[in-house]
Amino acid sequence: MWLHSLRWLGQGITAAGTGDTVAMDRVTTIAKDWVTDNPYSWKSDIGAYESTMHRTDVLLCIRQAVLSGLGQTTLPPAYAWLDQALTDHASFLIANWSGAWNHGTDESIALFGVGCTLDRADYKQTAQDRLAAGITTSIDAEGSTNEQSTAYAQFNYSLWGRAVTALQECGTDPGTTISSRRALLANWLALATNSHGKLPQIGDSEVVSTNQFADTPTEYAGSLGTKGAVPPQRVGVYSAGYIFGRSGWGETRPFSQESTYSIRFGPSRAMHGHSDHTGITYTARGRDILITGGHAGYQNDVWRTWAKGQFSASTMTTPLSAEKYPATKLTRSLVSTTSEFYEFTDVPGVGINRTRDVLVLKNPDLIMSLDRASSTTAQQFQTLWHLPSDQKATVYSRTTALAMKTGDSMRTILFQVPYKQALPAGAILIKQGQTSPIQGWHYPNITTRNPAPTLMFARSGYSASILSFIVPVGATQGVTYAVRTSGTATIVDLSVGGVRTSVGISAGGSLYRIS
Repeated sequence: MWLHSLRWLGQGITAAGTGDTVAMDRVTTIAKDWVTDNPYSWKSDIGAYESTMHRTDVLLCIRQAVLSGLGQTTLPPAYAWLDQALTDHASFLIANWSGAWNHGTDESIALFGVGCTLDRADYKQTAQDRLAAGITTSIDAEGSTNEQSTAYAQFNYSLWGRAVTALQECGTDPGTTISSRRALLANWLALATNSHGKLPQIGDSEVVSTNQFADTPTEYAGSLGTKGAVPPQRVGVYSAGYIFGRSGWGETRPFSQESTYSIRFGPSRAMHGHSDHTGITYTARGRDILITGGHAGYQNDVWRTWAKGQFSASTMTTPLSAEKYPATKLTRSLVSTTSEFYEFTDVPGVGINRTRDVLVLKNPDLIMSLDRASSTTAQQFQTLWHLPSDQKATVYSRTTALAMKTGDSMRTILFQVPYKQALPAGAILIKQGQTSPIQGWHYPNITTRNPAPTLMFARSGYSASILSFIVPVGATQGVTYAVRTSGTATIVDLSVGGVRTSVGISAGGSLYRIS
């Protein structure tokens, strides 16, 4: 795709535009050679097909570089092949629109560029119609994109900004819908930003910093609170399947010391999404606490299958059943000053019902998760907690594991409390750098794969009830707890680094903070 895009001609095109005739001859020869070797239509070649939008932009730039470099306003006859190539590319884009996602948007911008350059009103109108049809699907009324990826959400913010610029520079009014949807998306990106100023790795996303888009909440979030105004929201719940929350924006403690989290639910996996429903990411005390397996790239191999699949998310999995890419419902939620509660339900496999209840606390910062599942056939039920690759995880007891980077000032204590089910032998396991089956890895980017500890709380049978606590504390601090009942409720009294708190579990599974 990269070869067929011709985007690697960029420096030569820039030089040609300044009058460098050697560079002009080189880039036009290469481009003309591509046109000759790939006559319309090139749909049978996936690399040529997928890169059409990018190559169209390159051909437009070459055309302008020829005019600028030669000091002309009309394309010389020797370069007439460029206009024919652009016409062919426009025809291809018209016949092969990818629809309302980033590829379709890129295609429409390129088609509009050809229309503007060649003064083709029909091209421009088709592109405008597609942009108008695409914007409300690409970015919904709450600001979520349909890409199911945080990195692609940020890319879409910039991409739709390019669309506005292209329309305006050709004398076309872009209207207000694009700008209003981008504003909603900017707020979404700010809420998604973690305490490191980065976006959590949701879907096909490398570890990327949040861009500081001027005059939007991302300025504050991306700058770690040094620029812009404090966003008004602390928690965002989006019907497209995202929850983003944080203990604060750095008002009472340093921005980097706030706790932040994301939880996924919503529609079935699509586009750049992963099988991450009910999956959690979490930061606290200046560290990543819970992560995902990351983004393994686009090659069709076992590593991408794993990274996109259920086993790379911090969620309850059922490895004996085929993955069904469920739609997951948010059935209950309650946001209060010092805690947030969410309940999710879905059917991850045939005959399997799964419920996850999550309680997020601040002061002390911790996550409590109750996973319940039932199946019509015998299953393995595995609640996975993916930990950063720089941490060493050890099993401390049948209930507890510890994770810590050597020499760090904090550690994470992860433990399970028996709840309506005794803990069997092998109830707690750590997987790291495993290749058969693949488990215990992290891709911070598509070219880097690091062994990373994955903690597994395991059960087997026809049902499971797994009550997990993820507690970040100081390096020398500990956690103690006691369980009691109050009527039909179960109460867990905790001491977290000397800070006492109590949480409850109702008979129906709701989690709530008591003190």
